[in-house]
Amino acid sequence: MRTVRRLLYRETFQAVGFVALGFLALFQFFDMVEELQNLGKLSAQGYRLHHAFLVVALKIPAHLYDLLPISVLIGTIFVMARLAQSSEFTILRTGGLGPWRALRLLLGMGWVFVVFTLLLGDYVSPWAEQQGQLLTARFKGNLTSGQTGAWLREHQGDLQYTINVRGMDKDARLLGIRIQRFDKDGLLLASALAAEAEMGEQVWHLRDVQLTEMQRSEPQAMRKHHLAQVDWPTEISRDMVHAALISSERMKIWDLVLYTRHLQQNNQNAQQYEIELWRKVFYPLSCLVMLTLALPFAYLHFRAGHIATHVFGGVMAGISFYLLNNVFSHMGNLNNWEPWITSAAPSLIYTLISLAAFGWMVLRR
Repeated sequence: MRTVRRLLYRETFQAVGFVALGFLALFQFFDMVEELQNLGKLSAQGYRLHHAFLVVALKIPAHLYDLLPISVLIGTIFVMARLAQSSEFTILRTGGLGPWRALRLLLGMGWVFVVFTLLLGDYVSPWAEQQGQLLTARFKGNLTSGQTGAWLREHQGDLQYTINVRGMDKDARLLGIRIQRFDKDGLLLASALAAEAEMGEQVWHLRDVQLTEMQRSEPQAMRKHHLAQVDWPTEISRDMVHAALISSERMKIWDLVLYTRHLQQNNQNAQQYEIELWRKVFYPLSCLVMLTLALPFAYLHFRAGHIATHVFGGVMAGISFYLLNNVFSHMGNLNNWEPWITSAAPSLIYTLISLAAFGWMVLRR
């Protein structure tokens, strides 16, 4: 059995690696075309060809994270179909490799892909994404989220704060900060507009601050100050601000947990981030689903080719899984579905399809 395991693992790893490299080459080509356009626009700001190559290289972990389950499916289908065509799998079956043992072998190998996908999505990809954004911010401008920036809220005792951050520069300083303070009844007490801020340990160091305070003694009266620096104590961390400025798809699991908890504590809608949190948990497990879906191809009887047809079917199945993941995320966010069910549904659906195909192709035929 050790020889069989070594054969299957070697062939599958090689095929999956080859497919992943092919997909990455295609995506890198499109990324490079985009960066070459930026090269002409930003050459005056010092943007050079080696910067473009570095930006493209920093996108590799994110692409690989998105493509790995599809690559696992296509690569494994190719291996299973080729073993069936050459009758090697038939020989393995006569040697004692039953259907459930073959499934256990593939699932045992699948945990390698699961761990690798988890590391990519939770560590390598977020770091590379952040480094790429900081690099492009040096030439394209500051890191922003839309036209209005990032919005956050915080409760401190009976006071409520609404915070707007327009962007973040290459040195991780916050830019264009507006902080509004309300009482427990929702009445505006003060508003502060700061040009920039540096984030310390549970405090923001606001600089060049225009402070406006409402006077309760006189209706509609205001008192304005200009201060060089103001220290504002807050529990909002750098990771939370960065999370509000970047896509939730590129956040770490722990950052999503903290940011979701912060939104819930401040009575904000955390549905989108809860769905993405559970999606981050279930997405690596989709590699196991892809391996289960590929196993029935080893039991097909064909000797006149047609491997390309089955690989094409695997490509379509992988694309449909990716699309279904995105569709369920948007539908769950719009309809306020339970986050973990929304994220787990695509994998559960394809698991049922895989087991049905496995039972029909293997056990009955």
